[in-house]
Amino acid sequence: MSTASLVFLIIAASAPLTVLAGGVTSTFAVAGLLGVPLAYLLLGAILAVFAVGYGAMSARITNAGAFYAYVADGLGPRQGIGASWLALISYNAMQIGIYGLFGFALSSFLQARVGISAPWWVCALAGLVLVGVLGVSRVDLSARVIAVLVALEFVVVVVVDALSLGVAPEGVSAQPFMPSEFFTYGIGAVLAFGIAAFMGFESGAIYSEEVRNPARAVPRATFIAVAIISVFYAVSAWALAVGVGPGNIVAASREYGPDLIFVLIAEHGGPVLTDIAQVLFVTSLLAALIAFHNAVARYFFSLGRERVLSSWLGTVSTRNQAPLAGSLTQSSLAVILVIVFALAGRGSDLGPLFPVLTLFTWLTNAGAFGLIFLLAITSIAVIGHFRREPTGHSPWVRWIAPAISAAALGTVFVLILINFDVLIGSDGRSPLSVVMPGIILATGVAGVVWGEHLRRHRPEVFAVVGSGRAGGAPEGGTAAHGPTRHSTGRHDH
Repeated sequence: MSTASLVFLIIAASAPLTVLAGGVTSTFAVAGLLGVPLAYLLLGAILAVFAVGYGAMSARITNAGAFYAYVADGLGPRQGIGASWLALISYNAMQIGIYGLFGFALSSFLQARVGISAPWWVCALAGLVLVGVLGVSRVDLSARVIAVLVALEFVVVVVVDALSLGVAPEGVSAQPFMPSEFFTYGIGAVLAFGIAAFMGFESGAIYSEEVRNPARAVPRATFIAVAIISVFYAVSAWALAVGVGPGNIVAASREYGPDLIFVLIAEHGGPVLTDIAQVLFVTSLLAALIAFHNAVARYFFSLGRERVLSSWLGTVSTRNQAPLAGSLTQSSLAVILVIVFALAGRGSDLGPLFPVLTLFTWLTNAGAFGLIFLLAITSIAVIGHFRREPTGHSPWVRWIAPAISAAALGTVFVLILINFDVLIGSDGRSPLSVVMPGIILATGVAGVVWGEHLRRHRPEVFAVVGSGRAGGAPEGGTAAHGPTRHSTGRHDH
């Protein structure tokens, strides 16, 4: 893949239209603050600082299991395995959770515009089949599909921004960018909601074995994606506030939720533009599903290749070298959970919103929680790596930027934990607000325990953790070839 293709894959995971419709309106509604645009700029700055060390690591270590390899190199093999398990459950939660919103959105659109009554879970399974087919195809095919979908998303969001600024019932105001509207009570909820919009920005390194010149392409694509996401979301959140009116945006977000932008388009853009926007809302979710599916498949592949998990997971397609077993495993997990939630939702008082308020809300917020923790741990791992191999980079890259990002991301992690009941729509503390984060963290701990088991009972596997080689394989060899490029491996301790 080229750098441009990689940028599209990264941005697709954050689903720009979905963020504007769901993320921005939810943040206004829950936090009750106007300073949402500033949150995207602040979070973008934090993640750009994180990308300094992360990009430097990606130039040295080429491995489809990016977090896994970096933490194994910087903090040790056991911690690396714990990070890999944490990444697996977090990416799976993000990906499978999106099926709840995708199924609801597609079902609602078919009912309203075509007159077809299809349950949400039927629509979710139909999307799952398409994602699964692309998952076992060449990654550049997925990249081309995603590039088209993301480009169309951007066009719609730009149109919404233009409509909003053209309407501006209270005039074009800079009030949402005022620090006083952000640095006040409720800032924790704003940051906790806002960070979810960026999840997937770090996925560029996962494709490091499948891009041309990964040492340059991965860092460059990561910085480009963070810059685009943060600025684009900040401007779009500001434009939406102006379009509805700064004095009314919180109340309107609470009343309409994700439908707010479609109400705005219907009033000022007409029914045709509304239909186009709703179709692209569905396809934006499809693009995010493809992006996260590819990330999970490559983590499974990386762990199977090194025999940390079943070696079968390292199986690739003989036709196109796609991570076949990892893709099938992710699709199977998604099928199981969609069916479980479909059965659980029969007769629910939540009605059609059941998959949105449960499958989507619970799993995606749990996944974001795990990924933020993983980012903070990876920042510490970067410092560990450059303490051992300091040559070639300045102190800013080796420890200053990683230390700043570790502290900032750790703070966001704590804010998410404190506000988790709010994120999942619970009134006050609930067992679920403890259970969901607990499952995520417990999985990481279980991975560390599994690493200790491998150290004691399978030392040939433990010796090459994070290297891209199979346990017992000769130096430089692999049990299965990477998706399209051999792993260069990590620098051994």
